[in-house]
Amino acid sequence: MLSIDITLTDKPKEKPADETKLGFGHIFTDHMFIMNYDTGLGWHDARIVPFGDLSLSPAAMCLHYGQEIFEGLKAYRTKDGSVQLFRPDENFKRMNVSNERMVIPPVNEEDCLQALKELVKLEEDWVPHTEGASLYIRPFIISTDPYVGVRPADHYLFIIILSPSGAYYSTGLNPVKIYVEKKYVRAVRGGTGFAKTAANYAISLKGQQEAHEQDYEQVLWLDGVEQKYVEEVGSMNIFFVIDGEVVTPQLTGSVLPGITRKSAIEICKKRGYKVSERRISIEEVAKAYDEGHLDEVFGTGTAAVISPVGHLKWGDKIMTINDNKIGPISQMLYDTLTGIQWGTIEDEFGWIVKI
Repeated sequence: MLSIDITLTDKPKEKPADETKLGFGHIFTDHMFIMNYDTGLGWHDARIVPFGDLSLSPAAMCLHYGQEIFEGLKAYRTKDGSVQLFRPDENFKRMNVSNERMVIPPVNEEDCLQALKELVKLEEDWVPHTEGASLYIRPFIISTDPYVGVRPADHYLFIIILSPSGAYYSTGLNPVKIYVEKKYVRAVRGGTGFAKTAANYAISLKGQQEAHEQDYEQVLWLDGVEQKYVEEVGSMNIFFVIDGEVVTPQLTGSVLPGITRKSAIEICKKRGYKVSERRISIEEVAKAYDEGHLDEVFGTGTAAVISPVGHLKWGDKIMTINDNKIGPISQMLYDTLTGIQWGTIEDEFGWIVKI
């Protein structure tokens, strides 16, 4: 078992009075978890300390060469007041996949889960009580060597911070507008598309900016070689329902293996839907739309859970999906996933971890 030193803050923050105005990612709790890595020592000095700024050299390698990875998950408060996590073991498993790609030392997944549970338990009062709100959890690792040179670092920090966040949908589960990117690419096979690393998100900003300029909320990325096959949305995996079949791009190394994606697939199979993980071209999507076979399009991710797509723009072609309404499979997945996460329905899959 990991030994964790705890230092409590002597200046606790005032908790938000109105949980309907939490927003996302800008309020942080009183404490954070930190652990160091040094070559020859391994991971050591696990501690929970008051939330505060880090002291880094301006030459810290993470600032110059991007050797960094992160994760994202949530803690939920149930109606009986208890707090629970959704599949956190999958997050730490994926963290080690990202670590391997970015040449960062692996973490002990059981130790990480223990640390997370202790931190959330300490900050339990920060978990929102309002329906739809949750405690967002951000574990991350950065390289800290004060060295301007390209090589794997010898020193790292593993940190977990917590942020109470409001409901993703302030006006309900409304379909979003998606813009298919034709000029820029996000990732290629053999690159870092499957890893959860900061560079992937910086690369996506230009396409996201141009989508917003055309009044579209998200970007749908195509493959980086032929720019023909659908891959993922900037912050979500993507699904299509074609003649009742649930289709999502296969994991070929350039698509993030989303945990909500994995959960949605498992739920659909359990409910008897045909599910295919395969290459799907944007031309196939457009053809299915033209022939009246494109029943639904939706994204999956930690933040939104399920995000129905109402409009899909590919060049000059604008596809209106399911009359710009949420479809039955999207609704079923949203109801099932959120029901399990907030404890309003039975967890038949064994995904919940209680705090």
